[in-house]
Amino acid sequence: MNFPKISIVTPSFNQGEFIEETILSVLNQNYPNLEYFIVDGGSTDNSVEIIKKYEKKLTWWVSENDKGHADALNKGFSRASGDIMAWINSDDKYYPWTFKTVAEVFQSENNIQWLQGKQSKFDSKGRLVSAWECHKNIFDFMSGNYAWIQQESVFWTKELWRKSGGYIDENYKFMVDGELWCRFFKYAELFHLNIVIGGIRNHESRRALLNALQVDDEMERCTQQLFESLDENKQHEIKLIVHKLRSCRNTNKLFSILPKFLYNRLVNGIERNKKEQIIQSISEHLGGNYSTYKMINFLDDSFKIDCVNFNPASWVQYPGKNKLLDKI
Repeated sequence: MNFPKISIVTPSFNQGEFIEETILSVLNQNYPNLEYFIVDGGSTDNSVEIIKKYEKKLTWWVSENDKGHADALNKGFSRASGDIMAWINSDDKYYPWTFKTVAEVFQSENNIQWLQGKQSKFDSKGRLVSAWECHKNIFDFMSGNYAWIQQESVFWTKELWRKSGGYIDENYKFMVDGELWCRFFKYAELFHLNIVIGGIRNHESRRALLNALQVDDEMERCTQQLFESLDENKQHEIKLIVHKLRSCRNTNKLFSILPKFLYNRLVNGIERNKKEQIIQSISEHLGGNYSTYKMINFLDDSFKIDCVNFNPASWVQYPGKNKLLDKI
């Protein structure tokens, strides 16, 4: 097997409680063609002491004041030269088979430019507690169902990164990943693997949990920017979807699925008693389940993946066609 270069960036600030486990989840894979960058924002806890333990195995690291999450990521990615790219935050972690699996899938499936695995969650002690499927495409984002592409489970190609501008948008404080996904969707479909490759740690100081309102506001902003950046044909597809939804008979809360900007722009003509009609229709026609996620435990030996002797094509779940547009 050839090993394409993988570039990983870990941004961090005062995560001394967790960062060593994150670092080891990267280094212990023993991937032979790895670039690993750690960008610390001038931590005042024991983070720097921990980073120094592993500095000989790092491509580059720094601890200095920065302008936030996006700035830290840009410092790392500006130095990256890998064929495959990703970042892992300093409280999250990868699985032992992640890099070899991702490398082989990208090599075997040339049409894939970005992918995500099944999503998973660890408790504050780093123990796996749940995993689930969550498939997304551009129509999910445009219909307001952007929650969530799990950043810890996403990898992309250098080609897609460059096509999409090659930067993390520093105008966003929290949803730098959601904004990046919006740009990715302009150029490539997201593919899904039916195994876990990364996971998020659930703890009381998680930024997204503590700033939920700002997270949603930022996602509204970047999905609106995505819509406005699309060509007329793609915008027309979105409008067709909303037009079709005007005739829905099922009832559900409109604002729980449709972004405000699309509501104001495209569905002002819907009668008041029909403004609660959208989730189930999108769920039926776009091929997703937007009210519940199937929770699956990955605790048995069958998920100890043999990274050498497997058929990666059998793991790839291709993006579904938009069934609604087929009916219009």
